Amino acid sequence: MVGREVPRTWASMGPAVEISLCALRLPQSRPCLSSALWNPSSGFYECSPAVPRGQCPVQCPGAGVGSSQKMLGTHQTSVFQEKIGWRKDALHLLVFTTDDVPHIALDGKLGGLVQPHDGQCHLNEANEYTVSNQMDYPSLALLGEKLAENNINLIFAVTKSHYMLYKNFTALIPGTTVEILHGDSKNIIQLIINAYNSIRSKVEVSVWDQPEDLNLFFTATCQDGVSYPGQRKCEGLKIGDTASFEVSAEARSCPGRHAEHAFTLRPVGFRDSLEVGVTYSCECGCSARLEADSARCNGNGTYVCGLCECNPGHLGTRCECQEGESQSGYQNLCREAEGKPLCSGRGECSCNQCSCFESEFGKIYGSFCQCDNFSCARNKGVLCSGHGECHCGECKCHAGYIGDNCNCSTDISTCLAKDGQVCSDRGHCVCGQCQCTEPGAFGDMCEKCPTCPDACSTKRDCVECLLLHSGGPAENQTCHNVCKDEVITWVDTIVKDDQEAVLCFYKTAKDCVMMFTYAELPSGKSNLTVLREPECGTAPDATTILLAVVGSILLIGIALLAIWKLLVTIHDRREFAKFQSERSRARYEMASNPLYRKPISTHTVDFTFNKFNKSYNGTVD
Repeated sequence: MVGREVPRTWASMGPAVEISLCALRLPQSRPCLSSALWNPSSGFYECSPAVPRGQCPVQCPGAGVGSSQKMLGTHQTSVFQEKIGWRKDALHLLVFTTDDVPHIALDGKLGGLVQPHDGQCHLNEANEYTVSNQMDYPSLALLGEKLAENNINLIFAVTKSHYMLYKNFTALIPGTTVEILHGDSKNIIQLIINAYNSIRSKVEVSVWDQPEDLNLFFTATCQDGVSYPGQRKCEGLKIGDTASFEVSAEARSCPGRHAEHAFTLRPVGFRDSLEVGVTYSCECGCSARLEADSARCNGNGTYVCGLCECNPGHLGTRCECQEGESQSGYQNLCREAEGKPLCSGRGECSCNQCSCFESEFGKIYGSFCQCDNFSCARNKGVLCSGHGECHCGECKCHAGYIGDNCNCSTDISTCLAKDGQVCSDRGHCVCGQCQCTEPGAFGDMCEKCPTCPDACSTKRDCVECLLLHSGGPAENQTCHNVCKDEVITWVDTIVKDDQEAVLCFYKTAKDCVMMFTYAELPSGKSNLTVLREPECGTAPDATTILLAVVGSILLIGIALLAIWKLLVTIHDRREFAKFQSERSRARYEMASNPLYRKPISTHTVDFTFNKFNKSYNGTVD
C-alpha cells in the first residue's frame, strides 16, 4: 500500500456567466390557453402517443405544468447544450423553479417503465422528448453527474413548503443551491444574484473515477489559514483568496503486480482538473533476496523476508515436518489456552501448527485459527458499514471513518454553517451531524439560538442606533461603525417563520417592542431585516375606561335581572301546570252533611190503656 499526498490550490475566478431560466407557469383557471405564449427560451415538448401533436405541454427545468417532468427537464437541459447555445467555457447557471415535489428514478416503474434512463438527449427535430413511454426518470446521481460534466450550477428556486426537500437534494448534487421563491416570483432576480454570490464564494472538490480499492481523505486549508480535516470545500471566499486541499490516498488491497490506476480531482463549477496517477507497490524490498533450500528451513523450503516458504509435502514454521506425520504429543501447541479446543475448533492441528478450515463467509486465519474477516460489527447488514476492513473481529476503519462499525464519518463539511464555522461555534460535529452544546442552540448547524448572549445582543446595538438615534437611520453617520458588518433591509412586517433567519425582539425604553431578524451571509456579513417602526402601544383614555366600567356594571345588572325574571317565570309556569294537572284528575263521592238535621222529629212513648176491658200496649208519635 502506498499513500500519496496531492496538494492543489485553486484561486477564486470569475468567468462569464450564462443563465438558463425556465419560468413556465400555465394558469390553472385557463388550461386550454395556447402554449405558444408561454414557451420558455429553452424547453422541450413531452408527448405520448395518446396526445395529439400540437397539444403537448412544454417541459423545462421548473415548469409548473406537472412536477413529474421537472427533474427530467433539468437533465435534458444539461445534455443538449448545443441547442441552448451555451458557450463551453462560461459558468452555466440553471434555475429550477417549482412549487411541487419532483419525480426521480424508480417512480416510472409504477407506470411500467423499467428501463433506466441512459443519460442521453432524446429530442427530435420538433423539439419533442421522444422516450417518455420507454425510459424511467433520471436519478439524482445521474443528474449530478451530467451537471458536473457540463459545468452547470443548479439553483433550486422553490416555495417555502418544499424548501427542506430540495435542501436535502443539495447534499446529494454537488454545486447546487436552494432559495425560497415568493408566490408572485418577484424576488427571482435577487434570488439568482444571491445564489450566484453563494456559488462563486465557495470552492468544492469533486472526485471522478475513484478506484474502488482506494480511499481518499481530504484536508482543506481555507482563506483563514486553518486546516479542516475531512473537509473538501471552503466557503466565504473573495476575489484573491486562495484555498488549498491536501489529499491522502490509501490502498485497501493490491489489485496486482505493477497495477496503475488514475482518478481526477475537479473543483465544482470550474473547468480546471487534476489527474492523479496511482501506482500500487505491494511487494516488500526483501522479496528480492531469496534463499532456496535454506538451512534455516531445514533444507525443505525457501527463506524470504524472515519466513520459510515450505516445499510441497513439508509443514512447520521451519519446514521441519512432513504431511501426515503424527505429532499427537504436541497437540497442546495448537491450543490458544489450556482447556480450549484445538485450533479454536476451526482448523486441524498438523505438525504442531494449525491449518485453518475454509469458510464460505470469508477467511479464517491466525496461529490458532482464532481470527477471521467476517465476524465484525455490522451496520444495516453491511460489514463495518462498508467503510472498513474486518481484522480478527475488529473493524479497521478507512480514513475518514471511526466507530466500532465504522459508521461515523469524520467529515465536518456537513457541519459547516454559512459563516464557515463548525456548528456555528455552538457545538461539536459528531458523525457528520452537529450536537449543540450551547444552551438554547438548535438547528442543523446550531445556527439558531434565541437565548444565546451573542445571538441578538450583538445585533441590538446596531438596530437601536439606527432606529432611536436622532437624525434618522438614513442620515445617522454615527451608526456606521456599529453596523459596519451588517446589511440592513427595512420592512413593514417581519416574517416570523423564516427558517434561514433568527428572530430577535426586545423592549425599548418607551415600552415599545422592536423586532428584527438576522441571517449570516456567505461574505461573512449579517443580513438584518428590521421593522421601520417599533410596535408601540398607546395609553388608554380615562373617559373610555370609566364609560366601559359603568356600562359593564349596568349591562351585568340588567342581565342578572333578566335571568332572575326568566327563572321566576319558568317556576310559576311549572307550578300552574302542576295545579291544572291535579285538578283535572280529581274525583268526588256523594255524602250527607254531618251537621244537617231534618225538620221532623219522632219521639216514642210507651203506654197502656184499656178499651172494652182489654189492655193494649203501643206507641204514640
